[in-house]
Amino acid sequence: MASGEAENATPRERTFQYQNSLPSLPLPALRDTLDKYLYSVKPHVTEEEYKKTEAVVKEFETGTGKELHKKLLERAKTHRNWLSEWWYNFAYLEPRYPTPVYVNISGPGPFHEHYWPPQDGSQLERAGMVLWHTLNFWKLMKNEEWPVDKMDRGKTPCSMEQYKHLFNTCKIPGEKRDKIVSHFKTVYEGESPTHLCVLHAGRIFTVEVIDDNNVPYTPPELQRQLSVIKEKCAGQPAGPGVGALTSEQRTKWWQLRNRLIELDSRNQQNLEAIEKSLICFTLDDTSPSNDSEITSQGLTGDCFNRWFDKSYNTLMFNNGTLASNCDHAAFDGIVLVVLNLYMDQKIIEAQGVWKGTVPERKVPEPKELVFTIDEAMGKAIQDAALQYQEMASDLQVHCLKFMTFGKNFTRSHKLHPDGLIQLSLQLAYYRTYGKPAPTYETASTRKFYMGRTETCRTCTPEAVAFCRAMVDRNTTSAEKLQALRTANEKFIWLMGECMLNRGCDRHLLGLQILSDQAGMTRPDIYTDPAWTKSGGGGNFVLSTSTLGYTSIYGGCAPMRHDGYGSFYKIQDNRLTICVTAWKSNKETCAEKMAGSIEQALLDIQQLCTSSRM
Repeated sequence: MASGEAENATPRERTFQYQNSLPSLPLPALRDTLDKYLYSVKPHVTEEEYKKTEAVVKEFETGTGKELHKKLLERAKTHRNWLSEWWYNFAYLEPRYPTPVYVNISGPGPFHEHYWPPQDGSQLERAGMVLWHTLNFWKLMKNEEWPVDKMDRGKTPCSMEQYKHLFNTCKIPGEKRDKIVSHFKTVYEGESPTHLCVLHAGRIFTVEVIDDNNVPYTPPELQRQLSVIKEKCAGQPAGPGVGALTSEQRTKWWQLRNRLIELDSRNQQNLEAIEKSLICFTLDDTSPSNDSEITSQGLTGDCFNRWFDKSYNTLMFNNGTLASNCDHAAFDGIVLVVLNLYMDQKIIEAQGVWKGTVPERKVPEPKELVFTIDEAMGKAIQDAALQYQEMASDLQVHCLKFMTFGKNFTRSHKLHPDGLIQLSLQLAYYRTYGKPAPTYETASTRKFYMGRTETCRTCTPEAVAFCRAMVDRNTTSAEKLQALRTANEKFIWLMGECMLNRGCDRHLLGLQILSDQAGMTRPDIYTDPAWTKSGGGGNFVLSTSTLGYTSIYGGCAPMRHDGYGSFYKIQDNRLTICVTAWKSNKETCAEKMAGSIEQALLDIQQLCTSSRM
């Protein structure tokens, strides 16, 4: 290239270059927020109840709400994201219930569907390759060479802040509030730790995985390091399983962590080594073979070999299948999707095998982190494990693989694929329980500074009208199809609004927090029965999210004890939905709900193909 061409070449975008230039998170007009809230209430209350709620909302708008909104406007003038700090604290860092099962997210690696079917004896070889791809992704992030995520058909850059919490990041327990501590730095910011922690047989090892030239060791070299760990543990008694403590109630874990540090200064060094590590990597002894089993193990597997506070845990099972377990506080599901999609593409490109050469050199030996444990701490670990097992055994996971149609079919009928799935979830629930379900779907607000999510309340009056039409024998196919299209159009509009931070939940949360901080009596809008009935205060019966249009998906627990989690991926010719429920609730069943969703999808397909408008 000539020098003139080089001077005129467009400079490469850096991963985090737009962070400080993104627009501030907007604050909606109070009237708009309250209108959306009232609209979301309609499906869940009687006409008489709605009138009462209308009066409560009107009083809030002209009184307390008006004053609180003024304070929020003042905050928005000095905070480029008026919500971010509050959201981290309220949603993730201040709750005292345990992190695993209730908070953490998981998903199956899709590799078992192509080049890596379940196979005994494949764990270490595949682990070496997974680690290598993960480390290459880390290097792309560190060098800011990963392309910026964009919306609006590639025109609008997204906040990439969450990616900084993927590596070298851990949640640290506090007495009343936890904190997220990240040691990740880009090359422009400085050095960051280059070791990872491997958990196996109740023991924890550190492994240096980056060579002197800042290049990851090759898959065979990484495999060799992992083999050393397996050999050291073979035939030996299981280690203390200190990781089980991270499954405790948060204040209890804070107390136990302090006690660990008091026992021996070496324990503190060990804790810091785990917390600063690139990731935690588990060599698991179980052998789940399908998506339901893999995701279940990912969410509820062996707590002695997990560090639930770590932002990213890779779990490689004995038969070569893979899952992850991630702290939701650190990032939303899209970060996990992007990393795993990168790995999936690389594994497919290489046809599942390593084709490179192996340098003749020594690799660093793994070093065990040996904790000093007294009798009381040993009991605390066992108590934590028993409590965790009770939680974990209550979660039911069922993954539905719907192979009849996917994105192509919905597009051909001019329907939004995500909207169609949301309507199928509503229809499945309505048929099963005879009533609509207040529903949460994640809407991304990442086009704004430090943006994360808004709640899209997808159980609209239009969605309920569609469900009623589908169960009414007197409604014609043409009328049902029109109801479907009307509800789908409403979904498109509402999701678009929420992605602009023009939903109702985050704004109302901000007003609620201001009222609590001022020591006020909680305004009536938050104690009115319609608030809970419509999903407010964490009461969404259906907790849902689309993980996009790739091969990657996952799931997490339902928001309510009588609710469901439904998390899905949309591919060209198939849909896959992870459904979760609590076994202890006799009214819910993940497997039956998955069957109802499948039937709803088939009925919608038949409606689209047999009707003409």
